[in-house]
Amino acid sequence: MAKRKKKMKVVEKADVNKDKLAKQVKKIAEGLYYISETDAEIFPFIGNKAEAVTVEEVSKQTESAADASVEERDFNEFFVRLTEIQEWFGDEETATANKFAELKKLLEDNLRDVQVFKVGKIELDIYVVGLDSESNLMGIKTKAVET
Repeated sequence: MAKRKKKMKVVEKADVNKDKLAKQVKKIAEGLYYISETDAEIFPFIGNKAEAVTVEEVSKQTESAADASVEERDFNEFFVRLTEIQEWFGDEETATANKFAELKKLLEDNLRDVQVFKVGKIELDIYVVGLDSESNLMGIKTKAVET
């Protein structure tokens, strides 16, 4: 009886790094919601190689409609209202703001050139993305409704 050789899947370092960051994002984002006129969950976004973080690259990698409106926003400004502790906050609001601060730090520590892109009008897809150590587009995605 001939022995069958098991095929070993070759896992590239870049895939391991992407997977690790995605798992960290998923863990921190669990229970967090981006609040607009709707509450939307936050998920990891895992893209592909990119030269730079641009509107064109985000549109291509997110498969947004060619005519979709894309607005670029500043990373730090995006997180201000999510991380700023207000004097009226109770324990739950403070914990949520701290968790958003932890998510922000994770993205800052693991990605470069991080930007925020709002895709669409009224019902928006939001991508907070940058380049990882292997120049892959990565970050988070969520949704918002803005009228």
